[in-house]
Amino acid sequence: MTQTKGIKVLLVDDEPNILQFLEMGLVNEGYQVGCARNGAEGLELFRTFSPHIVILDVMMPELDGYEVCRRMKRQQPVAVIMLTAKEEPEDRVRGLTIGADDYMPKPFSFEELLARIHARLRNQFPNLLEEIHAGPFCIDDKRKEIRLRDEPLDLSPTEYGLLKLLVLENGSVLSKSAILDRVWGYDFGGEENIVEVYVRALREKIGDREHQTIRTIRGAGYRMDLA
Repeated sequence: MTQTKGIKVLLVDDEPNILQFLEMGLVNEGYQVGCARNGAEGLELFRTFSPHIVILDVMMPELDGYEVCRRMKRQQPVAVIMLTAKEEPEDRVRGLTIGADDYMPKPFSFEELLARIHARLRNQFPNLLEEIHAGPFCIDDKRKEIRLRDEPLDLSPTEYGLLKLLVLENGSVLSKSAILDRVWGYDFGGEENIVEVYVRALREKIGDREHQTIRTIRGAGYRMDLA
């Protein structure tokens, strides 16, 4: 289970290394990914794949990203994030004017790209992110509510963020420092032991007295195990 299940991303870039890098990363995040090596191939795949998000390179031979974006926007609702080596303001303005929804200069951080993809989904396809089902849990991100076997849990905002993270990362070990960064924020100045306090509270609220759902991995952190 991932929050991205069923969300389609189309990659259009004439650089094989970038295509491979992005495809591997996005598939690992749970997205359905289509790849095209030029603008014409991108337009053809766009019609059959029907993506929600297009990551589109600007500088391509024959049919550049500006023209591809313009044609895609005519056909169906889609969020387009343009990638380019150009950093001139007029290039950015041109892309946004023809319908691009966001613009990232190369080189770029994959984590930043993920954040921008999520922002576009939240703004343009919010229904795709409203509810996430995993085992006995249902996360309603719009209402900031988590239900366990259809019963809402009484959670503080921090407990909500922690439980959501653990559920979404089901099966993965998360260190205390990683949890602090992603739930409390990178500038949190407190002690790592605060994570233990919140995990203990969550176990009580979800009835995990035997620590079989939220497992402690000695020396490593915590792992959510959902049936």
